[in-house]
Amino acid sequence: MHKVILVNEQDEVTGSMEKMEAHEKALLHRAFSIFLFNKNGQMLLQKRAATKYHSPSLWTNACCSHPAPGETTEQAALRRLKEELGITAQLTKAFHFTYKAAFDNGLTEHEFDHVFIGEYDGELFLNEEEVSEVDYKPMAVIKDEIQHQSALYTEWFKIAFPLLEQWLNNKLKTDEAA
Repeated sequence: MHKVILVNEQDEVTGSMEKMEAHEKALLHRAFSIFLFNKNGQMLLQKRAATKYHSPSLWTNACCSHPAPGETTEQAALRRLKEELGITAQLTKAFHFTYKAAFDNGLTEHEFDHVFIGEYDGELFLNEEEVSEVDYKPMAVIKDEIQHQSALYTEWFKIAFPLLEQWLNNKLKTDEAA
């Protein structure tokens, strides 16, 4: 049984609850999303396993999950990278956002999502219970697919992707000004 960390809109801990119960009750809880890029600037996408309890067989970012009570968000992100993709990577906290998305199975994701980015070019070792396949794609291709074939992607990815684009553009402007 996996517990999630319940939080308020400021990401302050309000308690913990079993993951499925939190999703059934649509309670706000802490989560993270990891975006990895190769040295050519292409984003690593994973296709969720067909057996996942929600959003099966949809494309999404490299890795996402929930920290457990007593675990930092960064510790959880590094743990899940190892569990899902069999890798380690240096991650940088980029930004956070809150979203709520209801699914056909009666569950609702209501998450305070911490977004991490990193670079990875090595071999991947997929956990087939989590990931069915992976692909690196340019940001422009992903943006086009979200606009024209949005059903291929998870709900949170469609929310996070434009926020990531904005964050990367702002970072580029800041780096150029420095």
